Amino acid sequence: MAEPLDLLDDLLGRARRAGADAADALYFEAISLGASWRLGKLEELERSETRDLGLRVFVGASQAIVSSSEIDSPALDRLVERAVGMAKVAPPDRFAGLADPALLETAPPDLEMFDPDEPDPQVLFDRAAKAEVAALAVAGVTNSEGASASWGANRVGMATSGGFAGEYRNSMHSVSVSVLAGSGTGMERDYDYAATRFAADLDDPEAIGRHAGEKVVRRLNPRKVKTARVPVVFDPRIASSLIGHLLGAINGAAITRGTSFLKDRMGEQIFAPGIEIVDDPSRRRGLRSRPFDGEGVRVSTRKLIDDGRLTTWLLDSASARQLGLVTTGHASRGTSGPPSPSASNVHMAPGTLSPAELMADIDSGFYVTELIGSGVNGITGDYSRGAAGYWIEKGQLAYPVSELTIAGNLKDMFPRLTPASDLTFRYGTNAPTLRVEGMTVAGT
Repeated sequence: MAEPLDLLDDLLGRARRAGADAADALYFEAISLGASWRLGKLEELERSETRDLGLRVFVGASQAIVSSSEIDSPALDRLVERAVGMAKVAPPDRFAGLADPALLETAPPDLEMFDPDEPDPQVLFDRAAKAEVAALAVAGVTNSEGASASWGANRVGMATSGGFAGEYRNSMHSVSVSVLAGSGTGMERDYDYAATRFAADLDDPEAIGRHAGEKVVRRLNPRKVKTARVPVVFDPRIASSLIGHLLGAINGAAITRGTSFLKDRMGEQIFAPGIEIVDDPSRRRGLRSRPFDGEGVRVSTRKLIDDGRLTTWLLDSASARQLGLVTTGHASRGTSGPPSPSASNVHMAPGTLSPAELMADIDSGFYVTELIGSGVNGITGDYSRGAAGYWIEKGQLAYPVSELTIAGNLKDMFPRLTPASDLTFRYGTNAPTLRVEGMTVAGT
């Protein structure tokens, strides 16, 4: 098989000869291996290998996208014929088009995203088994929903008729385990997991299992609490969800449609002074790192929130044109769809107080470890989520609680948010422990 960039160059040439005024093409190759383990036995071993090719062509101001898993010469001709034929009858879109050539990446950096060593299946069995054994060894754990270990590797190539060509590889190793404690109607569940680009960076599976077991045992015998308006503290495991709501609200697609509660807030103070939220696509070994975006545009680190102020939207070329702006290098795409804006590695900068200090003055409050449901309105900012965790009394976690609902509005929650100092980079979006003042906790 031809190398991806040679294949894409050939495909683009065919598209131009068939009548396309411009085109871009994406190659995606993926290999994955995963093992599921439960109660001391292997439940499943699965391997998958896929290869896809996507072609987007422009005829005048109209575009069409076609994808295929076949890459022999006759298949490429059929792909081009369908794409050009569809573009000729598609409605025009004056905002569609390739990225500005001046913005394209000319020397994609090496971001250390690819671990070349594929693990033997036995390695995955051992990781999953160790995680489950460690979890079941915690006193009070009564059952297991299972553990899993996986590995995957991707190869991505992209080329445009506007002069861009680039490719990169990435890999992922992961371990997860979910266990139960208690029995009958008093049963509780919790989990832990880790994912890294390189096997050498992966947490010890036994530590992952032990943490899952300890978490679920602490959740036994939850109490009910009365409805109150109190400070709510978000555990780092779910604190990143608040950043996720921000990212959705500043996504160029939502801004162009006018469906964001932040659509008129560019440049304004939406968090407290000192709050900083950063998008860093060039982080070494980052889970969402990328040497260029989905249109071949050069990427860069950006402060989305600087000293509490909103500084930018997340834009691809189409949404930027519609807003009269320039793409921010946030285009993301697959082989079967057009680019759309998406963030990369995002984190909220840590504060100065430890989690204990952040909670020290709370006489009564709620420490959230799990969120349930998705009751967030991106148009109004209204926020309502089912939640479980621990009740805070006099600055300490006093006892587990469950079947609660936390509610507020993100427009009010963001400026009343305070980060702790315990930021760690474990996910694609990372945040320290976060405290939000004056939320409604609905209980009994």
